[in-house]
Amino acid sequence: MRYLPLTPDDRAQMLATIGASNIDELFCDVPQAARLSGPVDLPYVQGELEVERKLAGLARRNRTAGEGPFFCGAGAYRHQVPASVDHLIQRSEFLTSYTPYQPEIAQGTLQVLFEFQTQVARLTGMDVANASLYDGSTAAAEGVMMASRVTRRTRAVLSPGLHPHYADTIRTMAEAAGLTVEALPLAIDAEAQVLDAIDADTACVVVQTPNLFGTATDVTRIGEAARAAGALMIVVTTEAVSFGLLKSPGAMGADIVAAEGQSIGNGLNYGGPYVGLFAVREKHLRQAPGRLCGETVDADGRRGFVLTLSTREQHIRRDKATSNICTNSGLCALAFSIHMSLLGETGLRQLAALNHAKARALKAALSQVKGVEVLTPRFFNEIAVRLPVAAAPVVETLAANGVLAGVPVSRLAPNAGLDDVLLLAATETTPDSDIAFLSRALSKVLA
Repeated sequence: MRYLPLTPDDRAQMLATIGASNIDELFCDVPQAARLSGPVDLPYVQGELEVERKLAGLARRNRTAGEGPFFCGAGAYRHQVPASVDHLIQRSEFLTSYTPYQPEIAQGTLQVLFEFQTQVARLTGMDVANASLYDGSTAAAEGVMMASRVTRRTRAVLSPGLHPHYADTIRTMAEAAGLTVEALPLAIDAEAQVLDAIDADTACVVVQTPNLFGTATDVTRIGEAARAAGALMIVVTTEAVSFGLLKSPGAMGADIVAAEGQSIGNGLNYGGPYVGLFAVREKHLRQAPGRLCGETVDADGRRGFVLTLSTREQHIRRDKATSNICTNSGLCALAFSIHMSLLGETGLRQLAALNHAKARALKAALSQVKGVEVLTPRFFNEIAVRLPVAAAPVVETLAANGVLAGVPVSRLAPNAGLDDVLLLAATETTPDSDIAFLSRALSKVLA
């Protein structure tokens, strides 16, 4: 086997060199509960043709977002991505470039990232943005780590509306860093709970708007309370198009903004790759994770671009790095920047207004369905509804009838006691006929 070139003697020699008696000792830090007791449940060796047929059959079982009525959101949103975006990112000078290890010969890549940073800073209302992170959830976790470095405190408070996947990612990184995370119980609108949880030991409070349930909240009071206690406020946004309509995080007093940029320029992509947006106040810049591209002039006075800061471990010593996540989703950031350039400020505002109008139409239609209670008081393009029965079986029944009717909260937070709550999103890709179809189908299922 050319892919397994080491003989048993080779392996025995390697183990002896590092002082391990067997391979299992290399995994001693992995909890026993996380280890497999046998081979994974996959077929053994097959030929290329057999594998191709098997995978094609699996692919046919998928239902794409564009095949029918689609109301899924909960952190990943379907939007129209112009064909020009895909065309431009596939140009060889973009597609083949990644991290500019030699910045002086990667001027095109650096200029794209510089423009991307400018766009993100404008969208979020912050002083400066970095050259992207891996995705929104890891950006939120990086924000918590950064807040701990700035405040020299170790307690992070997570608001009741934070996406559970983001909370889990924060917990994972915080545990390794020795930080304490207090996640408040999920709630549709609970600003008062966040205010009560801030104390003199708090490094940061993480708030999401629009939150998991679609609730759009002015978090200015939370930011004021955080600063009064010497803490930082991290604002999380999972729907980047909302920046075109809602008050910016910077205008609400955010110290750090961690957002998911998938909605602009990037498709759903079966859950990834996505692109993390990260912006900060200028005074905290040197503690920001990742990289920062800057504009300068060369020896001849010509405009040029440089890596102003490179604080991730690919560029400096691991123990000195502000981030150990060694990717920045460069191609996804490029797609974001191209789409944002095509939209412009006016286009983004129009797109955001259209999204909100679709969500209002969705709310109006669902309000007429017997047994359905709309829970979200203020929203952008996503709402939460309470059904008279558990939401998950209803979603499965509707899916069998050609409607992808949103995401049950129980799928994201199984033990939250919200089994009857369903999240539904509507964007510019949602025709009125699909909303009417969902309303009829849901009425029939609940009846």
